[in-house]
Amino acid sequence: MSNRLAVFDCDGTLVDSQHSICMAMTRAFEGEKLTPPDRARILSVVGLSLPLAIARLLPEAQADFHDHLSESYKRAFHRLRQDNAVSEPLYPGIADLIRDLDADGWLLGVATGKSDRGLALCLGHHGIHAHFITLQTADRHPSKPHPSMLLTAMADAGAVPETTVMIGDTSYDIDMALAAGTRALGVGWGYHAPSDLIAAGAHSVAMDSGELRTHIGAK
Repeated sequence: MSNRLAVFDCDGTLVDSQHSICMAMTRAFEGEKLTPPDRARILSVVGLSLPLAIARLLPEAQADFHDHLSESYKRAFHRLRQDNAVSEPLYPGIADLIRDLDADGWLLGVATGKSDRGLALCLGHHGIHAHFITLQTADRHPSKPHPSMLLTAMADAGAVPETTVMIGDTSYDIDMALAAGTRALGVGWGYHAPSDLIAAGAHSVAMDSGELRTHIGAK
């Protein structure tokens, strides 16, 4: 029998990082003398790999400028971290859910648009890094909704689509799950509306961690 695997998105699913993401993106645009996108537009692209996210925000620019602005964003985020200004709190109940899934024999993973370094710092800060056996980031994969991250997570865990669930707050997470053939669970506390997740094909949308526990099938 294949292992049970629960793969989580990070930003907007495990942690609420919107303040830091919006601040770093605003500073990156302002550094290039560009009018920053509003908060709603920035949050709409969270989950995509950085160059693709910026391409969505600035479609009239060339690809090399998208890459340049991506580097500006990374520098801005790094400065926020140096200034102890990064805010990435866990959503209520997530730490307990992660620990309980692990204790119940689920294998856990993350599939995120974050970098390897950013994800490690985030999980380490909250003391939950050790619960995850597979960490897939934008550093080594095409952007969501390409299924590469989820396929690699399943290979790492010895899981198959039928025993795997992808949990995320954006339509990109749902699209990735469906492309990989796994169950797709949405969370209603993140950056895309629950109606968007249902429209994308989510099997269900949880509005709190307790409801998510039930949808996953955890004890």
